[in-house]
Parts: sequence; C-alpha cells; structure tokens
Amino acid sequence: MIARRYKLAISFIVLAGALFGGMAYLLRGPYKAIETIHQLLTENKELKQAITNLTEEDQIGYAKIISQENKEGRLLTTIKFVETDRNDNHKIILEKEYTIEGDIIHFDALIVKFGNKIVMDGRAKALYLWRRVYGEKMAPGEGYLIEQPGSEPQRYKDLLDVLPIEKRQLFWTSIWELANDTEKLHKYSIDAIYGNDLYTKLEPGIIYVFKITATGQFYLEGVLDI
Repeated sequence: MIARRYKLAISFIVLAGALFGGMAYLLRGPYKAIETIHQLLTENKELKQAITNLTEEDQIGYAKIISQENKEGRLLTTIKFVETDRNDNHKIILEKEYTIEGDIIHFDALIVKFGNKIVMDGRAKALYLWRRVYGEKMAPGEGYLIEQPGSEPQRYKDLLDVLPIEKRQLFWTSIWELANDTEKLHKYSIDAIYGNDLYTKLEPGIIYVFKITATGQFYLEGVLDI
C-alpha cells in the first residue's frame, strides 16, 4: 500500500512538472518576442547605425497611365506603378499594373519617422512602406496591395544587411504592428508611424513622381511624359 502511494505521488509530481514546463514554454513565446523587439529598438547598435545611414530620399518612383477605355458606361484606367532603387532612381526594383474605375486614384503608404535617440547623428530620418492603390469607387480596404504587410520592402532590402535575417524580419513586422501603439513609439524613439494617402486625378501624358523628404513629407509631382 505504501509503495503504491509512493508511486502515485511520484507520478503526480512528474505530471505537474510536465504541465508547468509546457505552460512555461507556451507562455515564453510572446514574452520573448516582446523582449527581443525591445532590445532590438533600444540596444542594437547595428540597427541604429543602419537607420542613421539612411540617405535623404527624394524621388522614389512614379506612376503613369498606360491605357483608358470606356466599357459598358464605365471608365477604366490602367496605370503602371514603378518603385526605384534607393541609390539609383533609374533602376526599377518594383513594377506593377493596376486597373481602377474612373480617373481618381489613391496611393496609400505608411510613413515612419525616427527620433534622435535611435538616429546617431541626430538628424531627422524617415522611411515609407507602400500599402495599397485604390480608385475613388473602391473602399480603401478593397484596394490592391503594393507591398505585403509585415514583409521587408524592396526598396530597403539592403538597409539591414548587418542584422541576422530573423532580426530583419522582426523589425519589419514590428514596424507595421507598432503603428497603433503610441506609448511604445515614444518609448522606442520613433516620432510617428502614420498613414499617408496621396490622391490625384490622372491625365494621359503626365508622369506622377512620388517624393519623400527626410522629415517624412510625402507628396506627388506631375511632369510631362516626353
């Protein structure tokens, strides 16, 4: 009888230990992720140096009409959307075509402005993340994706080369997620992450050039397509 009780007690201890260990393992995932992004944004010198090295951007790409047609009483406009390389604005890194109804178009982007705690030289730095394109007859949520949310943008593919791939992925995923958490933005010296919606009426023969300043001002400039 005593031996049986002893075996039952040992079994109970082993089971309790297994359950506790399993819970600890399951709970450590989110905690570890939060701890890692905290360390990455506050302590990682390689990341801070990479952001400091962001060059002042100007022209980042363009869009233009490639066709317009009336179909069953609806005006359909097809545009070419182009994003260019950070170091060579003649080199195309992303090219897509979108067709919208009408001739009013919206280009939706996320702007990220970094504070002086994360920028080593104290100068304003900003980057952008393309979200979607949509026409005036579409709800924004129905727009066509330009970049996949949480993914590493084509234009900044070499920005974080000094970091291991898992930390690069963590940075880009977290930037998208932090947009709605103002307390953490302040904590990590990110001045702002906000949406910017550029819209314009499209006209044939005009190239619409996308531009961004070091302070995060995002705007369109129309030039003749010659």
